[in-house]
Amino acid sequence: MSDVDFTPVHPEPLLIVISGPSGVGKDAVIQHMKERHLDFHFVITLASRLPRPGEVDGVDYFFVTKEQFEAMVQADEFLEYAWVYGEYKGIPKSQVRQAVASGKDIVMRLDVQGAATIRKICPQALSIFLTVEKEEDLVSHLYKRKSETPEVLKVRIETARQELRQVKEFDYFVINRENQIDNTVEIIMAIIRAEHQRTQPRRVSL
Repeated sequence: MSDVDFTPVHPEPLLIVISGPSGVGKDAVIQHMKERHLDFHFVITLASRLPRPGEVDGVDYFFVTKEQFEAMVQADEFLEYAWVYGEYKGIPKSQVRQAVASGKDIVMRLDVQGAATIRKICPQALSIFLTVEKEEDLVSHLYKRKSETPEVLKVRIETARQELRQVKEFDYFVINRENQIDNTVEIIMAIIRAEHQRTQPRRVSL
């Protein structure tokens, strides 16, 4: 008889960062994960912009004024924040404390700049880069939003092209193909399941 203990060990909770340039479908992928009632704690980003059509305060983002955001910055209430395309975005520390206390895997949706900050704060975070099959798809998605001025849109497209080159800074990349969001989520779930089978698990400390 072998004396090896095969008793399953309770998996360490993961801090999962889902990132990528504007236009790759981060929000849609996160929403699809939520609709499947997956057992994650989803951290909600705070934003100083107005909601886009269909966005719900407290579900998609917490929406505040620039003045409110800046007051929170002064009070050191953010784990990370950034000024992006003329608006603030950030992750409140209170959100992360709640997530850690839940004992569940934590999912953060971040832009590429925010993901870099989290990697510095927590090198054990699992980082997944969402991308598109063709650069033309990304440009098309940004044009379809119709939520920015032509000047802002031009900056977004150029920034997104630059951010696509940062894929090697991440642990994994996933191509979010047109009309295949179920497949995208399945690949992300496969990555997370595999990470929970690591012989040396990631240990998150924030």
